[in-house]
Amino acid sequence: MSDRPKPGDRLFTTRWVHLFEQDSPEGEVYAPEDGPIPLSRRPRERLELKPDGSAVVFGPGADDRPVPQPARWTEDERGLVLRPDSGSQLRIVERSPTRLVVRRSASGSKP
Repeated sequence: MSDRPKPGDRLFTTRWVHLFEQDSPEGEVYAPEDGPIPLSRRPRERLELKPDGSAVVFGPGADDRPVPQPARWTEDERGLVLRPDSGSQLRIVERSPTRLVVRRSASGSKP
């Protein structure tokens, strides 16, 4: 990702859903929620990014319904980094209008 994301960018107008079946050594794969998402008994994490630097990570709750967790995103020389208030940091290493590839790291370390 060489250019700073623009507010009209699909990155900011989409809720992204983790397609764990497509994960690879490159990272976790996310796709737009409005696209074809395979059925799964396992809850799926979701991401929403906003142009103002805020974000929400939706993880499974006690009853498997998505529970929102506030986050912030920043951009550095290696791309966009999503930092939830708690848990793992996420670095977007590849993106297109139909797919995100994300690397996860422990809080405090560089993804």
